[in-house]
Amino acid sequence: MADVQLQSHELDTREDDKKVVSGVNHVIESNVDSNTDLIADVNLLSISENNVYSGDVAQNNLPCFNLTPSSSSQCKPSCSSNAVNNTKFTEGLQQIDGVQYVCYKNEQQMKDIMRLIQKDLSEPYSIYTYRYFIHNWPKLCFLAVDVDKSVGAIVCKLDAHRKVRRGYIAMLAVDENYRKQHIGSNLVLNAIEAMVNDGADEVVLETEITNKPALKLYENLGFVRDKRLFCYYLNGVDALRLKLWLR
Repeated sequence: MADVQLQSHELDTREDDKKVVSGVNHVIESNVDSNTDLIADVNLLSISENNVYSGDVAQNNLPCFNLTPSSSSQCKPSCSSNAVNNTKFTEGLQQIDGVQYVCYKNEQQMKDIMRLIQKDLSEPYSIYTYRYFIHNWPKLCFLAVDVDKSVGAIVCKLDAHRKVRRGYIAMLAVDENYRKQHIGSNLVLNAIEAMVNDGADEVVLETEITNKPALKLYENLGFVRDKRLFCYYLNGVDALRLKLWLR
């Protein structure tokens, strides 16, 4: 996908999201297994504007993402932003194949989030970057935990963008020993449902144009390629902005 030609919807033509760390997002769940329920050719996805992929057809206005996976390791999200303050949810959202998905609780989890994300990112970020997102939007931060070890994390935000409420996936990482288990997809699904329950109209993110596993993961969850951002990262690599319309 080195020379991707975008068919941009261009709902927003300004590159005004490049603030704080808008280029943080890298999906570090590499080598997506072609034998999983993910679709091998993202060009075959049945996606159109305002639609979300669900099996063989696109469906509109889904309250949460019923992807009807063939594998039990991919889950339907179960956390809403209205409920994360409930002890039951903050203690543990759900457990799938031994991995538990939990909402962010306190600063003690910060080092685990930083450890997971910093290991493979091409750009350095200070603790203040993490605190900007997590302290302002703690309900949109989730961790995947195996027994007492954090093996995946997602960090997001949600705020007003022009006339819509836009969710933004800033960071997503999975421990290299736990990849190919749908952990990244499950984290994204939990984050998206939390955004939906908090009134999000759309979700966006950026990822390196060369990051094929990231593109496959997101496009199989219904994201479409919105625009190409040239020399977006410090290493000179272009980014693709992906967008998911929720309404």
